[in-house]
Amino acid sequence: MTGKPLRCISVGRLKVPFWKDAAAHYLARIKRWRRLDCTEVRDGDATLPPDRRAALEGRRLLEALGPQDIALVLDERGRTFTSFQLADFFRQLDESAQGRICFVLGGAWGLDESVRQRAHTLISLSSMTLPHELARVLLLEQIYRAGCILCRIPYHH
Repeated sequence: MTGKPLRCISVGRLKVPFWKDAAAHYLARIKRWRRLDCTEVRDGDATLPPDRRAALEGRRLLEALGPQDIALVLDERGRTFTSFQLADFFRQLDESAQGRICFVLGGAWGLDESVRQRAHTLISLSSMTLPHELARVLLLEQIYRAGCILCRIPYHH
């Protein structure tokens, strides 16, 4: 699955070693056949109320997006996919989209509405709320899985 470069923009750094290791594992696998750049924006001040913190983080996420970026925003209210559907969705974006495919993940306090408004597509990894670190690793695994499906690499079974 070669295609357009991908980008992942997320709030905060992965601090816990096993999240870092898991993310690095999938990034290394993805990068064998596709470029994936990761950008981490600073999380909001912990002393702010949750809504103001999410708004600040939302501004930072939006500032990190380029005008031509196709924002695929992770949100529990978004569209759900099977792994095969997600692979086909990526294939279609690769074939038709003019900009860079960019995954956007919020922080611990969720997403500001302004980020949802900027989305090309809202994507749900689960209808359950996930810790943002787990969501990032799960997204990377699904990007890898989709690539394997499209390249007919026997990872998905």
